[in-house]
Amino acid sequence: MAAKQPPPLMKKHSQTDLVSRLKTRKILGVGGEDDDGEVHRSKISQVLGNEIKFAVREPLGLRVWQLVSAVLFSGIAVMALAFPDQLYDAIFDGVEATSKTPIRLYGGALLSISLIMWNALYTAEKVIIRWTLLTEACYFGVQFLVVAATLAETGLMSSGVLLLLASRLLFLAISVYYYYQVGRRPKKV
Repeated sequence: MAAKQPPPLMKKHSQTDLVSRLKTRKILGVGGEDDDGEVHRSKISQVLGNEIKFAVREPLGLRVWQLVSAVLFSGIAVMALAFPDQLYDAIFDGVEATSKTPIRLYGGALLSISLIMWNALYTAEKVIIRWTLLTEACYFGVQFLVVAATLAETGLMSSGVLLLLASRLLFLAISVYYYYQVGRRPKKV
């Protein structure tokens, strides 16, 4: 008796069968929109998440501003730690500091903030960038209020103090601008 040959295997062309492909994708749960409105191409991207949605669309000039801020904070911190009398004299034109300790403490605090600024310069995480910008904005706002209150108490007006107040308002505006720009939701492509 001759061995019976099995029938030839019929290859199913499910990849070309559109209805079959759609059914398979529906069963897997891919291809449709999720709660965020994103369409996942595969189950893996759906489970792991889409890296593009976490990427920060950086506003123009953000990294330059972060570099300028880090250098500014570091420079003033070193000056306050090493030369407290000269820093106080540059701002308050001839008024002598009663003690160097508060100016050096101010320098230490600025140095700590500058380390945060330097680290934020190298990150791509939106939350960290926003927190550092908010830290800058708070610092510039508080410094503006403190210097303005000191001027109101003492009545001393100098070009250094006016320049400091104007620069703090400008830096505050820039930091708040970038804070809101980084926090904006990206437009759907």
